[in-house]
This record gives sequence, C-alpha cells and structure tokens, in this order.
Amino acid sequence: MSHSSPLWTPSPERAAASGMNAFRAFCEFRRGAAMADSTALHEWSLSEPGLFWDAVWDFFEVVGDKGGALIADGDRMPGARFFPEARLNFAENLLRPLPGIDGEADALVSICEDKAETRWSWNRLRAEVSRLQQAMRAAGIEAGDRVAGLLPNIPESIAAMLAATSLGAVWCSASPDFGPRGVLDRFGQIEPKLLVTVDGYWYAGKRIDLREKLAEVLPQLPTLKKLVIVPLIGSDLDPASLPGGTSLETFTAGFEPEELRFERLPFDHPLFILFSSGTTGAPKCIVHRAGGVLLQHLKEHGLHTDVKPGDRLFYFTTLGWMMWNWLVSGLARGATLLLFDGSPFHPSAPVLFDYAEREGMTHFGTSAKYIDALRKSGTRPAESHDLTKLRAMMSTGSPLSIEGFRFVYEGIKSDLHLASISGGTDIVSCFVLGDPTRPVYAGEIQGPGLGMAVEVWTDEGKPAPIGEKGELVCTRPFPAMPLGFFADESGAKYRAAYFERFPGVWCHGDFAETTEHGGLVIHGRSDATLNPGGVRIGTAEIYAQVETIPEVNEAICIGQQYDGDVRVVLFVTLRNGAELTDALKETIRRTIRTGASPRHVPAVIVAVSDIPRTKSGKIVELAVRDTVHGREVKNKEALANPDALDLYRDRPELRA
Repeated sequence: MSHSSPLWTPSPERAAASGMNAFRAFCEFRRGAAMADSTALHEWSLSEPGLFWDAVWDFFEVVGDKGGALIADGDRMPGARFFPEARLNFAENLLRPLPGIDGEADALVSICEDKAETRWSWNRLRAEVSRLQQAMRAAGIEAGDRVAGLLPNIPESIAAMLAATSLGAVWCSASPDFGPRGVLDRFGQIEPKLLVTVDGYWYAGKRIDLREKLAEVLPQLPTLKKLVIVPLIGSDLDPASLPGGTSLETFTAGFEPEELRFERLPFDHPLFILFSSGTTGAPKCIVHRAGGVLLQHLKEHGLHTDVKPGDRLFYFTTLGWMMWNWLVSGLARGATLLLFDGSPFHPSAPVLFDYAEREGMTHFGTSAKYIDALRKSGTRPAESHDLTKLRAMMSTGSPLSIEGFRFVYEGIKSDLHLASISGGTDIVSCFVLGDPTRPVYAGEIQGPGLGMAVEVWTDEGKPAPIGEKGELVCTRPFPAMPLGFFADESGAKYRAAYFERFPGVWCHGDFAETTEHGGLVIHGRSDATLNPGGVRIGTAEIYAQVETIPEVNEAICIGQQYDGDVRVVLFVTLRNGAELTDALKETIRRTIRTGASPRHVPAVIVAVSDIPRTKSGKIVELAVRDTVHGREVKNKEALANPDALDLYRDRPELRA
C-alpha cells in the first residue's frame, strides 16, 4: 500500500458528528467568521490564543470562576499565565454530574489478575471520594501538601487522587513494581505527608507482597505522617505494624458520605508532580498546574479523541506513567473508565480484547510496543472478537511503525480512528495527536494539538522543510506547560531542560519531521539519535525496518564510539527457534538498506536475550550506550529489568 493513500478516512457523517466539528462551529459562531476545517481552526488557535482557550473553557462548561483576564505576559515563554484571575478545582470538574449520565451508571470498571471484577457507579465514586476527603482533612492534609500513591491501577487509586486534589493537595504517584530505590528517588524528593499503598499486587500470575519494600522505604520518608494501606492480595500484613500505618477501612471509619466540598484555587495551583524516567540521573520532579492540565485534557479527550459522555475509555497504563493521569481526566467528559492492572498477555494474548468485547469499549489506548507484540503473537482480534463499539485506538510510548499501523486496520478493525499520539510527562499531555475529521496515513501522527505551535526546526533554529528531520519544538506558550521543577526555586533547571537550545522556545528533545499531509513522524529521542559520519539518524527508522523481519522479536540500536567515528550497533532479540546466522544478518542489513538508507545499516549486529526498558515499557538506548562504553548507569531502579544491562557489557563482538 502506498504511504500516500490513507489507511482510513472518516465518513462525512462521522466527521460531522465529532466533537472537533462541533467545537469548530462553536468557535465560528463566537468569532463571526467561517473556518473551513480543523486546519483553519488550528491556525486560529495560534493567532488568537486567549480567545481559543476561552472557547475551550466555555465549550466544555468548566466549573469555576474564570475572571476577566485571559492571558498575562503572553509573550513570555516560560512565564505566560493563562486565566490569571481564575479559581477552580480539578476534582470538582471530574466529579460534577453531567446531563444524561445516571448516578448509578458505571464510572469505573476494574479487573486485576486473580481478582474479581469491580464496578463503581458515579454515586459510589463520589461517596468514596467524600469519605476519603473527610479522612484526609481530619489527618491534617491541606492545600499544597503532597499526597503520594504507590498503587496499581484500581478504583481506590482514582478516589485517593480525587480526594487529595479536592482539598488542593498535590498528587504524586508511582507503580508498586518500582524497587525501593526507585520509590525513594521519587517520593524522597517531594516530602509527602500521606502515602496510600497496597499490601501487594499480581503480575503475570505471580502474587507479589509489598511488606519488605515498605519496611525499607518508610523509615526514609521522614515527612510522612500517615500511611494508608488498601488490602488487595489478602495478605496478613497488619497496617498498624508500620509507622503511621492504618487500613483504608480504618482510615475512613466514622465518615459517612456527604456533599463534596471543593477548594477552589488559582488556575496555576499545583495539581500533580510527575517524575521523569530517571534513567540518566535523579528523576526530575515536574510540577503541573491544575487549570492547565484540565483544559488541555478536556481538549484532547473531547476534540482530538472524540470522547463523548457515556463512552467507555481504556488505556493500558500504570500509575508510574503519565497516561494514567490522562486516562483519569476522561471522567470530566462523563466517560466510564475501564481499568486494568497486570500483564496484558496473561493468561493469554487476547485478554485485553476479551475485556473490550465484554465491556463495549469505545476507546482502546495502549503502547506501540504492545501493538507490535500482538502482531508478532499472531493474534488477530478482528477474527475472534466483536469490537462493534470500538471507535478509536490510541498508541504512544514510542513511534508506531508502518507495519503497526497496517496491523491495526488488518488485524484489529478496519473502521477505526487510529491516533498515534506523542507528548510526555513534561506536559502530561500531547504536542501531536489525532484528529477524528482527517484521514490516517501509515506511520504518521495526524497533526499538532489545537493551541500548540508545534514545528520542526533545523540545528540553526529555522523551520525545517517538509520531509527534513530536525528538533520538535513549540514556539508559543500553552496552559499545560509545567510550573517548573519541585524545589527549583530559581527555575534554572527548568529553563535548562527545555529552553536552553532555542531561547524562548520549548525544545522537546524529539527527532521529527513534518509530512506533506500536515502530519508528523517521530524518529526517536534526539539524545539517542545516531551520528555515523556526522549524519543524524533516528533510531525509530531502523526499528521500523528490522522489526518487520519475522525472526526478529525486538531491537535496540546505539552509536558506538569506534576508530575516531561513530558506528551503528544493532542488538536484536529473536523469536523462539531463530538464530542470528550470517544469512539473517544479511537479511537485516538488506531490509534496512532498502527501507531506510545505506547510512542506517548497522556495522555490527548482536543477538541478546533481553532488552532493558523503563517501567512504562520504553527501551533505554542511553543506558545501553553507557554500558557498552563502560560508563556507570545511574538509577537502575528506574528500569523494569536492570539485570538486562549485563547482557551488553564487554561484548567481544564490539571489540573488533
């Protein structure tokens, strides 16, 4: 199939019924001038940012006091302030009753490995948040305090976040599979006052008890006043045996559900602290503002992803990944959230599609690596599952290959809005994502988010021509820019992270290109690009080719300093029974040469049994590169499988 032919085009009826189209009409009426399509809408969102974000507030009927000013210091980046007089509460906007949504309808559906399905109605969710809110208030939690969650993706996690933020406390979370050092690298920096956790969790059929981890972590969190334990695996752990420990049931005992009370605070009040992966140093503690996250997520859910009240929204994620925060905001659209915790391939490959069929899932979110693994497993849900209600699929975490795009339409569902999305923890949202009114092309993200002045720049700081690779930048302020880094009082670390490369312009660190369709292709992280002979090459371009080879399961690519230059080294994991013969190496080289270019062809190809990755599933080229060069890899606790790095140390193949 030619890349110039779309894989999917929305029907005129579907495009007309989308939230994007309704919002365009809303803005046309307010503006008093027509806008032909979403491209014109995007252009207007950049030319009149105050009016655009004002329209987002009103279109989604945000609960709060907007104030009169729309933007202050709008020419400063960083430094611009949106809605400087506004007061609102994030949790209030997620829990407000919406027309047409019955209080007894599902708000949350949850399944964990070895645990029965759980359903919480909207009324139940509000009741649980009310009890937690009262208990937290009684425990002395106030606006600005940090409340931490070491939790799996279960309803209690969402209730705890909403209760904390309803009081104006700042929520920060990590997944319980983080090691003790990984937990302390995060929570140790932000001085939490309360920690909510579980007694254990399941993964891939294994029951994992947390008591030893908690015993090691808790003494090193001196600011902690209270520990609340949610019983999940039925262990005999006595919460009272731990410092400040109590069970969730005891913590909320004596508090009956009452009308929720929300602290309305400034638009820029801290909402979340999210943590960078921490694979190249201590994790950055990124502080996000309540109003900016709310508006950005409403825009992304309601317009770009077309989530409507009553839809059933799923994202495979943990609390250690920003996609959990993004998923939970679906409540603001009146969507039912479908939660899953455990291995996406346990007890079998189709488990998530069993869930999708059973619950009438409308939006399926996952990672590009999951789609690729599903494709290679031979699973074809289109042939085995009724996915009639599934309208959209989102993919992020790494670039989705052309083969991955095609597999979605051939192996999952042919009539589906596939939205490859990209942004990050840095903005807890997206720079580029889907558009339900436009065609989908293989290998391309459809376009920039509304209100996001996304461009691709050359090293000289000029817009790169279509098809030329460069740095992904955002040239104008937007509300979801972080407030900064925790305890970085001067803002020096924050400015150095994003604004040092091009002053006054956000440089995101992605290697990208624009396409003739107005879309974008991400070629990997800029700091992981290869430079053989001084030519920059994105690793994603190599993965897209080599992972089409049946014998190859997955790959990771680095640049090795060698003989005064940089040479491309490719590591591959192979499918069961396959061997890295000379013939297979030649197939790999020929495939890369034909599909990418001669410059992309690796000088050395090495078979390994595992590839190191972060807790959210991203492969870590920099950690492998450091290992190959004999440099110390910091913060191995940030990795899901740190022992895999040993496979790359002192390889004889890399000495010749």
